[in-house]
Amino acid sequence: MTPTRLTGGLSRRHFALTLPPALLASGCAAPHRGTGRPGDPIVLTLLSHYASGALKEALRGPVDEWNATHDRVKVRTTAVEFSDLLTTFMVRQAAGQGADIIHPYCLWNGQLVQAGVLRPAPRAHAEEITRGYGRAAVGSSSVAGRIYGYPTEVQTYALYYNKRLLREAGVSGPPRTWGELEETAYRTTRRDRYGNTLVQGFGLSTYDDSTTVGQTLALLNAAGGRFVSADGRSTAIDSPAGRAVFDLEHRLVGKGASDPGVNVYKAFPSGQVAMVISAGWWTGNLKALMGKAYGDVGVAPLPLPEADGQHATLSTSFMLGVNAAGRHPREAWEFLRWLNTEKVSAKSAGKNATATRMSLLQASVGSMTGRADDMRTLLGEDSDPNLRPFLDALAYAVPEPNGAGAQQAKSLLRKNIEALWTGQRSVDESLRTTRRQVDQEVSRSW
Repeated sequence: MTPTRLTGGLSRRHFALTLPPALLASGCAAPHRGTGRPGDPIVLTLLSHYASGALKEALRGPVDEWNATHDRVKVRTTAVEFSDLLTTFMVRQAAGQGADIIHPYCLWNGQLVQAGVLRPAPRAHAEEITRGYGRAAVGSSSVAGRIYGYPTEVQTYALYYNKRLLREAGVSGPPRTWGELEETAYRTTRRDRYGNTLVQGFGLSTYDDSTTVGQTLALLNAAGGRFVSADGRSTAIDSPAGRAVFDLEHRLVGKGASDPGVNVYKAFPSGQVAMVISAGWWTGNLKALMGKAYGDVGVAPLPLPEADGQHATLSTSFMLGVNAAGRHPREAWEFLRWLNTEKVSAKSAGKNATATRMSLLQASVGSMTGRADDMRTLLGEDSDPNLRPFLDALAYAVPEPNGAGAQQAKSLLRKNIEALWTGQRSVDESLRTTRRQVDQEVSRSW
């Protein structure tokens, strides 16, 4: 659901003008578009990464409901795998086949705005989004202060920990400070008599962009730092907060409490990692994978450098927006309003409970939206307590920077983090190289 399997983005300057066969096979050809006259309804296309399984079925429900209750405007969905999504948006736009409604990862919004793919939200919709969603969700859906869509899936980051492993190491609860985090990581690390690691105290992983970068940016935000400056034109990671994060990770790896080569998505469920930072989407996966052993899993807010600090973490988001080249923007925005703001009965949460269709959709697949009121209603008192820290974090999470060079900047940061973790660069060298490379990327004239 989230960009946890995110690979590299499209070339900065250009892209192929021919649709790849794989994308054509995924249903990218534009359907017939009606005129809106009686008997000839307008057909809006919606392109997302909800291509299979529970996600595809979850989206089908509200779309079928809309189509059954609206005669003049119909919605037709098409989907590609997440790894193809950004390329598909850009290639289809260049070919004049862009979908009316698109569902991007918000990291790409600056690039999509620069390429003329996204249309700014009309004033009335922008006001509804500002009223209905948390600050991080609104920030993710905005570029340079303008809102471009309705937030859908919103993920915040927190600390997962194995209660059994902490208890066996004599630790009574999750760490609240970085000092406690380090102490707990070293105490829970276990090796066999040959020196092979049996349990990592703290999981750092080079698995992909969002795993490597997500954990680091979450810690950076918790330390009061930022990856990119407020104006989006330079990196801010070469700062006291950034240095503190890189120092912390360097020590954890150097002292053997972290092994970045291990896939934490496999190692944590099998009891081989005591603590790891990840996003809330993982909770449902862990429950399904671990069975009874899921009872050992706890979730806590990110530890802070000092006990009296202000909580902060990372959030990542998707949104639904309208194509700048679409022929029926008013109808597209009206469908999005219906899907994302109109409240309907949420029977599973109580007799009189209500929530938006999008919140119901996300909750049905173990995710959240940025509408904290909906999430409080849908989670309820009997819900998994491990979801609560992610809901609470909606109030203080910091969205990923999403300027025009954001995807490339994220990839560059990942390479430098991995160079630090594997001993190829020192903390000083990693910070300097990150600053030089990312500054060049985000400051270029797009």
